[in-house]
Amino acid sequence: MGIKVKSVTEVLAKWLDVTPGRASYYEAGAAGAGADWEKGAADAAGAYKAGISAANIEQLFKGGIKRAGAGKYERKVKDVGVARFSQGVSAAGPDFAAGVTPFLDEISKLTLPARQPRGSEANYARVRDIGVALHKKRLALRAAGA
Repeated sequence: MGIKVKSVTEVLAKWLDVTPGRASYYEAGAAGAGADWEKGAADAAGAYKAGISAANIEQLFKGGIKRAGAGKYERKVKDVGVARFSQGVSAAGPDFAAGVTPFLDEISKLTLPARQPRGSEANYARVRDIGVALHKKRLALRAAGA
């Protein structure tokens, strides 16, 4: 005989009733855990590499997307994303500034070839120079913590 379980309706009702009031537990558990997260995440680099290199990773990835579906994506944007968007942008301000500063600094150091008439192939060299410099900067920043 199978294990007796509550119906999904009962479980959902309790989850919706109890979980929102647990924010203080989340805050207490998450506060000060940054160093533990950083160490654990760094220590998991090998497992991450193995996971993304698995033979069937593409099928698993596609399967997860298919299972969630476009409907869930659109529902979450409407029900959660829109309401949290402004707050998220405000909270991300310092991180955005810290993230974009090295790239703006890198661009400011470049001396580009003179602009040519509109449509000139020589103008693409200007874009290439910026792209190459930003790519090198990105790689240097990513490797900085290694």
